[in-house]
Amino acid sequence: MLYVVTGPPAAGKSSWIQARARPTDIVIDLDRITVALSGPGAPQWNQDKLLVAVAQRARFAAIDEAVKHREETDVYLIHTMPSGKALARYERLGARVVAVDPGREVVMQRIRDMRAEGMVAVATRWYRHQGKAGVPTVDRQSSRSW
Repeated sequence: MLYVVTGPPAAGKSSWIQARARPTDIVIDLDRITVALSGPGAPQWNQDKLLVAVAQRARFAAIDEAVKHREETDVYLIHTMPSGKALARYERLGARVVAVDPGREVVMQRIRDMRAEGMVAVATRWYRHQGKAGVPTVDRQSSRSW
């Protein structure tokens, strides 16, 4: 099964996956890929433009390969704000799309506490986009105690 996990920055998407995925499942998370490609001592949420560009290419390749194996193992894909075209592709692949959202106030506080200031704009865009996205499943509970 392919699970596409959406939600604003700091919503708990990775934690939602951590609570469900088995060690043999495939997890595609741009943050984790970026850290894996970063040098020693890089921050957990490394937003260096060059590293993110390389990580994006690696993510696309990982998605293309992983979806071939979704019948054999679960594939968890974090896609913060999928476009209509991406959602249509995921639908064709039989994906379950899940929006993780503990609520705008919680998200904004987490961003202030843990993330780069620019993530506020991304979260604001996610909340503006959410009503138009047509994502069928919403998990509004907090994924963990922050």
